[in-house]
Amino acid sequence: MSAPVDAPPLRAPSRLEAFARELDALRAEVQAKVGDEDLAHLQKFERWGRAATAFGYATAWIAPNPISAAAIALGSSVRWTIVAHHVSHKAFDKVPGVPERYTSRGFAKGRRRLLDWFDWMLPEAWHHEHDVLHHFHTGELADPDLVEENLTTIREARIPKALKYAVVAFYASTWKFTYYAPNTFQILKRAERRPSSQGTEEARGDSSYLSAYDLRTPDGRAYWRACVLPYGLGRFVLLPLAYAPLGPFAVASVWANSVFAEWLTNVHTFLIIAPNHAGDDVHRFDTLERGRAGLYFRQAAGSVNYTTGRDWSDFLQGFLNYQIEHHLFPTLTPLRYQEIQPRVKEICAKYGVPYVQEPLSKRIRQLLGVMVGDRSMLRSLGV
Repeated sequence: MSAPVDAPPLRAPSRLEAFARELDALRAEVQAKVGDEDLAHLQKFERWGRAATAFGYATAWIAPNPISAAAIALGSSVRWTIVAHHVSHKAFDKVPGVPERYTSRGFAKGRRRLLDWFDWMLPEAWHHEHDVLHHFHTGELADPDLVEENLTTIREARIPKALKYAVVAFYASTWKFTYYAPNTFQILKRAERRPSSQGTEEARGDSSYLSAYDLRTPDGRAYWRACVLPYGLGRFVLLPLAYAPLGPFAVASVWANSVFAEWLTNVHTFLIIAPNHAGDDVHRFDTLERGRAGLYFRQAAGSVNYTTGRDWSDFLQGFLNYQIEHHLFPTLTPLRYQEIQPRVKEICAKYGVPYVQEPLSKRIRQLLGVMVGDRSMLRSLGV
């Protein structure tokens, strides 16, 4: 396993406060523009995702096939990474006249739970784990999505490298079911029971992710009711059975395509989400930081962008390719990330702040290296 890399202590670059002020000014400038154009921009990508889902299910009954499965998978990925992600961050809450379903108050609430975001994760659990813990503790031990820390057992295991990659492949293929849904649910329950707990304790409990599936416990039963049964029965039982008038082969085909789509959307979202904060050129932090300037510095140094600038590539990458801008300004809309990305990059260069941007293929290689122990992240003290 690669030894941890001790980066030079990160001290405030000269004029770090000026760096923060310039970013604040940029944010104020673009926030003032947010309006109908931003909502229309989101709705365009939402329509693309819905169209993919509709095409997938319109053809899924014909026979098991990769095209229908890929379309269903793409629709699922879009509803999480583009729609749910930004709406949950309140990006559209202040758009004048915005429909309630595009606000954090109304999205996926009550009867809209499965309509807005048909997935394993409980929306409020993911909001707490991602929007609160991950964003405010990026790269710290209190960050529940710190890949290097979460994969310590695999990284340190004295097993053949091929077996390590096999474990990684398993999690990449199932991570909504085996990581995100149970982990976010458990974190929310711990926060509810211990509202005064520290971030590290909350994010890194003493139980494994899969213990959420234990029906012998109250939390396990609650998890099945809130997460497993609604999505599992809906996706893999009720939807295929809806094709019963077309015959048993149609039902079997829809079921097979739904299972294949689940595998594909897991792999797709894993490959565009997990590399965002991993690599031997990305910082993790051993100390807490509460100052605004230091927080800005950490969000840039602890995040990674992919190739940006085109609607189709942004769509296929779930707008996770603007991760630095998103972590600096999590409540901005996808349209504004496209607008400000070149300027944020220039501001970071001006003040000597790390800004890592590479094609997704290179970042996936970085991620895999960290996961199996071939690479280690920069361990940073100070800012």
